[in-house]
Amino acid sequence: MPDLTTADPSRPANLARSIGAVFVGMLVVFVLSLGTDAVLRAVRIFPPYTQRMSDSLFTVATIYRVIYTILGGYITATLAPNRRMQHALFYGLVGFGLSLVGFLATRNMPELGPRWYPLALVITAIPCAWVGGLLRTRQSG
Repeated sequence: MPDLTTADPSRPANLARSIGAVFVGMLVVFVLSLGTDAVLRAVRIFPPYTQRMSDSLFTVATIYRVIYTILGGYITATLAPNRRMQHALFYGLVGFGLSLVGFLATRNMPELGPRWYPLALVITAIPCAWVGGLLRTRQSG
């Protein structure tokens, strides 16, 4: 049994690195997603923000968001101080929660897009994080 009376001096540093790993993974997904959206609007593949996109364009957005979410899980696992897969899964849980909030906030707003789109982000958050974590853990042995 571990001695609970002795403080581990590395614990605050590991906690900060754990939080940072999840934050950086989320930030990468956020920046890449919004950046890709902006580029696709600038080259007129996506319509302006004031117009609703077609379902096929939402499919395109879903595909690159899935790829970016896997990348975010990979980055989170890479930056984690230990237990890479647990960090990637926690990142996925955070993404699940944020996506669920987005789904609930927009579920009665068909003018923003199809109902399946935010639901797809909710459903794919944890599996994508797991894939990213798995890729990183297999890479590191």
